[in-house]
Amino acid sequence: MPPSATETVTSTAPRSLSIRPEADNATVRTNSASVKREKPRWFSETAKPGDAYPYERFLPIFDRDLKLPPLEPFEHVDPGHQALQDAAPRSFLDGADVDDLTPEFGSEVKGIQLHQLDTRGRQQLALYVAQRGVVVFRDQGFHDQEPEWMLNDWTKSFGRPHIHPCSGSPAGYPEFHLVYRDAKAVYNYEMDSRLTSSVWHSDVTYEEQPPGLTALFLFDSPKSGGDTGYADQRAAYKHLSPSLREYLETLRVVHSGVEQAEFSRKGARGGVVKREPVENVHPLVRRHPVTGEKAIFVNPQFSRRIVGLKQEESDALLNLLYNHIKSGVDFQVRLRHKPRSVILWDNRITAHTAIVDFAAGGGRRHGARLTPQAERPFI
Repeated sequence: MPPSATETVTSTAPRSLSIRPEADNATVRTNSASVKREKPRWFSETAKPGDAYPYERFLPIFDRDLKLPPLEPFEHVDPGHQALQDAAPRSFLDGADVDDLTPEFGSEVKGIQLHQLDTRGRQQLALYVAQRGVVVFRDQGFHDQEPEWMLNDWTKSFGRPHIHPCSGSPAGYPEFHLVYRDAKAVYNYEMDSRLTSSVWHSDVTYEEQPPGLTALFLFDSPKSGGDTGYADQRAAYKHLSPSLREYLETLRVVHSGVEQAEFSRKGARGGVVKREPVENVHPLVRRHPVTGEKAIFVNPQFSRRIVGLKQEESDALLNLLYNHIKSGVDFQVRLRHKPRSVILWDNRITAHTAIVDFAAGGGRRHGARLTPQAERPFI
């Protein structure tokens, strides 16, 4: 199987955890929930030899004692539904600078703070991300919020926080899915047997209820490189011929987490399996619950076979779709992880890949993903 798209490094982190970096120039009003700080001055390209890494506490650990029960189904109502009834469904962007990266897919937003959005703003945000597919918000104070807020306030607004069955997380917060790589790290982007680091996928599609609106933010990133590529699965669907689209809508696909778990059991990714792997069957084409748009819902990371087809038939059709998605430059964007940026995407209608093109320079790529589960896929 291909290597997992999860980047990890074995590390020991302290048991106490605060999302705010420790810095000499930080100022905090302790009698108020409002916090004002200067932006952290730490970035790997400007660090001096011997400088302490202020986000050391967010390096992954791998808890071999954590054993999680199977996930239970839950009812999910997407907050974007409420925004459909809003007379001004994009008013949360009032005063913002919005740059659409392509006409239909991907946007960059400056001038609003995600952590300050109220319930109506988050509902509008959910609809906006569902419409644009992926949106990067620049110059955010999101990184400075406490982890309890990130999980219990932010993530739960969009679904049930997911705990990855294999990846590393900060001590005490297994819901944080951490990505990490530097020049000395043990990581699982082994490229000796592959021509490229890219692994196009949608996150944990083997779950009965895969994620919806997902957030990724980096604490530290290299001066250049380490971008994330995104593909619009709706446009990939629309590019196919009408007769093929009609046929694909009749098909169901097995998505499996077994190979990922076995990869970890062999010692990769910290060698941890926190929850036993599952397989689930999902429609090959799924419909978004809010916009009603259809999107291809397969990926080489977790899709295994098409139900009812012979293996050669299934492989041929899935490989056709995989190649179509990864080569579709007319429905892809590549986003830079500038400091203080937060990328939000709708995992139901997009695929993505990390781009590991910075290893030779010794840069560090360290961040967190917040992954709320949504509804079970349907057509």
